Amino acid sequence: MKLNLKKFIIRVVIIGACLAVVGGLTLLGINIHVRNLVSERILTVEEAEDLGADCILVLGSGVKADGTPGNVLTDRLEKSLTLFENGAGKKLLMSGDHGRTNYDEVNVMKNYAMERGVSSEDVFMDHAGFSTYESMYRAAAIFQVEKAVIVTQKFHVYRSLYNALSMGIDAYAVASDLESYDESISRELREVLAIAKDFIYCIFKPEPTYLGEIIPVSGNGDLTNG
Repeated sequence: MKLNLKKFIIRVVIIGACLAVVGGLTLLGINIHVRNLVSERILTVEEAEDLGADCILVLGSGVKADGTPGNVLTDRLEKSLTLFENGAGKKLLMSGDHGRTNYDEVNVMKNYAMERGVSSEDVFMDHAGFSTYESMYRAAAIFQVEKAVIVTQKFHVYRSLYNALSMGIDAYAVASDLESYDESISRELREVLAIAKDFIYCIFKPEPTYLGEIIPVSGNGDLTNG
């Protein structure tokens, strides 16, 4: 009886180890595929200037308790404003989390741009950009974006581009790394899992949390105020 139990435990350990190896190789394969597919679409500011994109799509990130953007978001906004001033995109599309009354990324982002002299009508807000996948789904479905320059940190550009391309957007990205960030290694590890998750999402294309009426990014950004 003890011998059979020992054999059973050994088999379980072997099967578990095999599954872990297969899972790890699958994650690695998906990440390599995604990164290789989009790597040539990561541009410098100078390379993006002549794209004439519908918009510069800025992905949201943490906002401080005092209502100012955190370091990661500030760098994204600074890079997006440089791109906008250099003519890389006709409009700014701020996509982030405004799912609670006491937390609002997108108005913080829009106000930041307006304080730098950008006209309100040139800044659109996606209040329901709760994830990278949802931001890209809504950019295509709600804002009718056909060509975009995405602004986010380097670790995040691969997944962002892959999601956008899967939604039919002719997307490019400019990395916004203006400094080194805390938890950079843990962020990279989380991103490996997130890429695999979004890879599956892009196959089945589930609808985002919210859809709504179409507001073309070619129009007036004031229609998204709120």
